[in-house]
Amino acid sequence: MSASTAQVRGGLPPALAAVVDDYEEHLRGARELSDHTVRAYVTDTVSLLDHLARRSGTRADDLDLAALRSWLAKGRTTGDGRATTARRAASARSFTAWLRRTGLTPEDVGLRLVSPKAHRTLPEVLAPAQARAVVESTAGAEEPVGLRDALVLELLYASGIRVSELVGLDVDDVDRGRHLLRVLGKGRKERSVPYGLPAERALDAWLTRGRPALATDRSGPALLLGARGGRLDAREARRTVHTAVAATPGAPDIGPHGLRHSAATHVLEGGADLRSVQELLGHASLATTQIYTHVTVERLRAVHAQAHPRA
Repeated sequence: MSASTAQVRGGLPPALAAVVDDYEEHLRGARELSDHTVRAYVTDTVSLLDHLARRSGTRADDLDLAALRSWLAKGRTTGDGRATTARRAASARSFTAWLRRTGLTPEDVGLRLVSPKAHRTLPEVLAPAQARAVVESTAGAEEPVGLRDALVLELLYASGIRVSELVGLDVDDVDRGRHLLRVLGKGRKERSVPYGLPAERALDAWLTRGRPALATDRSGPALLLGARGGRLDAREARRTVHTAVAATPGAPDIGPHGLRHSAATHVLEGGADLRSVQELLGHASLATTQIYTHVTVERLRAVHAQAHPRA
C-alpha cells in the first residue's frame, strides 16, 4: 500500500476504517489472495470509501449506486482509461458483495453498477522458431548463473508457468521421474504441470553443476538461486527473459508473461484442447484461456493472407 493510500485510509471515519480492516483480513485469510492482489483491492476500496466520506457518508450502509457511479466518473475525469475503470468497477463489486454477505449493507448495490468493458488486446507471442532461439540463447553456458538462466528460460516456455510461480519453486517441487512441477498458483491453488526433455537436461545441469556452486546457508529449499545464494528474485528472472528476447532477431519485446502466452498459443496450435490449456495455465475460468484461440486465429489469417493464391 502506497504512502498516500495509507494517509487516506488513516483519515477515514472510524466505522469506514474498521470496514477496510475487516475486508483486508477477509482477502488475506478467507480468500488467500497474493499480497499484490490484496494491495490492489484495498487501494480501490480506500479510494471508494474516501469518496463516500467526502459525500458525507460515515458508514458502509451509506454506500449507494450514486456514490459508486460518481466515484468511477471522477476517475474518468482524472484520466482513468476504459481498462482502469473496468478494473475499479470489478473491485467495487467484489467489495459490495462482501458487504452484503457480512450483513453490513441490506443489499448489494454493486449488482446494478455498469462499467465499460476493457478493450482486450491480443498478447504478443513469439513464433515457434523465435521461441526456440530464445530458450537456446544460453546453450553451452557452463558458469552457474548461465546454467540457471538456461533453466529459467526452458521452464518458463516448457511449462507456461508464471514468473512468480517459477521463483517460488522448491527443489522438492520437481518430480524428475515423471517430469512434473508442483506449482502453487493464484489463490494458493496447487497444480501439476509437465515439462519436456530439454527442460530436464537444463534442470540436470543446474542441479549438478550450477546450484551447488551458488548454494549458501540462505538458500533453503529454493530451486533457483540468485548470485548471492538466496532465492532468485522475479526481477532477475524477467531480466533474463528480456536479454534473451532482445538478442533474437525479429522477436517482439516480451517478458516472462510473453513466454507464457507463447507456450499456450503453440500448445493450442499443436492440437491441444482448450480445457487442457486451462489446466496447464492454472486459469480459474475457461473464458480467460479463450483469448488464445483469438491469437491462433489471427496467425491463421496472416498465413492465409500471405500464402493462399486467392487471399
